Amino acid sequence: MGIERPPTTGHDVELAALAATGDRRAYGELVRRHGSSVRGLLRRLGADSASADDIAQDAFLVGFEQIADYRGEGAFGGWIKKTAARLYLRKVKRDSRLIFSDAAPEEPPPAVSGDAPGDRLDLDEALKALSHGERLCVSLCYGADWSHAEAAEALNIPIGTVKSHVKRGLDKLRARLAPTDVSARREGHG
Repeated sequence: MGIERPPTTGHDVELAALAATGDRRAYGELVRRHGSSVRGLLRRLGADSASADDIAQDAFLVGFEQIADYRGEGAFGGWIKKTAARLYLRKVKRDSRLIFSDAAPEEPPPAVSGDAPGDRLDLDEALKALSHGERLCVSLCYGADWSHAEAAEALNIPIGTVKSHVKRGLDKLRARLAPTDVSARREGHG
């Protein structure tokens, strides 16, 4: 009898069903598939790399304990990201760092055009230019796929505040990440 290999094929729903029966290898595959996107979301929410790693690990542990609650009605990645975002918000609230201010960071990073050779659009850098509230609301609603109501409840702020943070944040991101007018640059060099 050969050594059983962990399942690396199959849909996330199938792997989650196996994990719900106690198959740690199937859950390990889900962690492998979704670990980097969960850590990325946590960094976009504001966690440093080490905290993102720790919170992601905690989220996957909670996810394993609650895998029977996952019904496959949505993507597993979205389900585990919601868990990670809730854990991050608990940590931030516990550390008393959750402050909603409309002020952008003191020194926003330089604009990124994406047009010149070597330039690239960098969402993580662009998010750093948003206020803390805008960054949280945009990342929760678009990165973790939360509704405005879910974000408002989790952040304990009015839904209108979430909506305005999301709108302002998206407007700032669009302006920051929009390509510059290439034709105007070419005419100046022509």
